[in-house]
Amino acid sequence: MPRHTDLAAEAHELWRETAKMDDLPGTRLREETVCGFPVSIVEILDKNGAEALGKPPGTYATLTLSGLIRRETDSFPRACQALATLLRPMLPHTCGCVLIACLGNADITPDALGPLCARCICVTRHMTERFADTFGSMRPVACVTPGVLGTTGVESLELVRGAAAHTRPDCIIVIDALASRRMGRVCTTVQLTDTGLTPGSGIGNHRKAFSRDTLGVPVIAIGVPTVVDAATLALDLLEESGYTGVDADTLSSHSAGMIVTPREIDTRVAEMAKVLGFGINLALQPDWTLSDIELYLS
Repeated sequence: MPRHTDLAAEAHELWRETAKMDDLPGTRLREETVCGFPVSIVEILDKNGAEALGKPPGTYATLTLSGLIRRETDSFPRACQALATLLRPMLPHTCGCVLIACLGNADITPDALGPLCARCICVTRHMTERFADTFGSMRPVACVTPGVLGTTGVESLELVRGAAAHTRPDCIIVIDALASRRMGRVCTTVQLTDTGLTPGSGIGNHRKAFSRDTLGVPVIAIGVPTVVDAATLALDLLEESGYTGVDADTLSSHSAGMIVTPREIDTRVAEMAKVLGFGINLALQPDWTLSDIELYLS
């Protein structure tokens, strides 16, 4: 049974566990510390690495923010700065418009990350166009919340493509909830990648991909795991407890379609959405401070 995850760091971890090796050809793994938080960076260099991890070539940075959950000193501003530090190198060097697509369903708490994040995005495109003399130093930013197919009848990709055709962005940032392999990573990690996003892939519910091929411009994906596939969690827990010979297929059939999420998911998703929003604002408007963002959003 394949263990479902959207995180490249976990996919690399699973490969090492299966192959009993540390070095995967076609990939490069390194660990860093940014603003006091650990960062794991997986680079998929070629098709060999892509096939092994089931993800397209590119850079995947996983920022671990467990200190934020523990309410460490200055953890929120440091988390925002860490996210901005990782995001800036992925942005185009031009100062053109950036379109932010906040995916998800606002009515389902574990899937509400995108819509909640949209409330924390400082949109500036209308200001830079109409009042260039005053706001011309700002990067133009537009934001859309396309909802989900079940409530709109339109694929999110199609709505974002329409917005992109009108705003003509230099790049698109896509925000979405992800699936993790382990409960310890739920709402404590952020993955940033320059390869785009396939919504729902971590729980086996693939939608149309957001990528340069489908949207015509570079696509940066930012996500936070909010759920764990139930069968994946059960299998990991059984193996960690020393049980062998578990029938993975039977386990998967009994938990098909089930996902697990923390009981305090509403608070944790809202907190992570604010970190994403403020971190993205700092990356797009490098002269701003957190106080500037608070003032703008008020």
